[in-house]
Amino acid sequence: MGENQERFARQIKKGVMEMLVLELLAKEPGYGYELLTRLGQAPGGTLQVKEGTLYPILYRLEEEGMLKSDWQAGPSRAVPKKVYTITPAGLSLLKEQKKAWQQFQQDVAFVLDGKEQTDEI
Repeated sequence: MGENQERFARQIKKGVMEMLVLELLAKEPGYGYELLTRLGQAPGGTLQVKEGTLYPILYRLEEEGMLKSDWQAGPSRAVPKKVYTITPAGLSLLKEQKKAWQQFQQDVAFVLDGKEQTDEI
């Protein structure tokens, strides 16, 4: 991926990361490293993020009441993990964000497909 393409992908990722985190947690609760792994499984590799990107999103969503967390000990670990779960408010926000994303995709496709009208003078 070229430098311009990487920069463009980073900007898009910034705009959708919150929605993707909410979507993953709507499917099943998870902890930070697990969410990083699940994002990294996207075939194009563009959703790989670092802890420094993910954790501030998790903390902010929790502070806003969109997520809740509990410390849970895993079966093979003595050290507990902070497991995040989406709240009803988070599900509502996710629904709004998905609707906005779908509209955005349609509008971008409209322009890229050349369907916009130009006013000729």
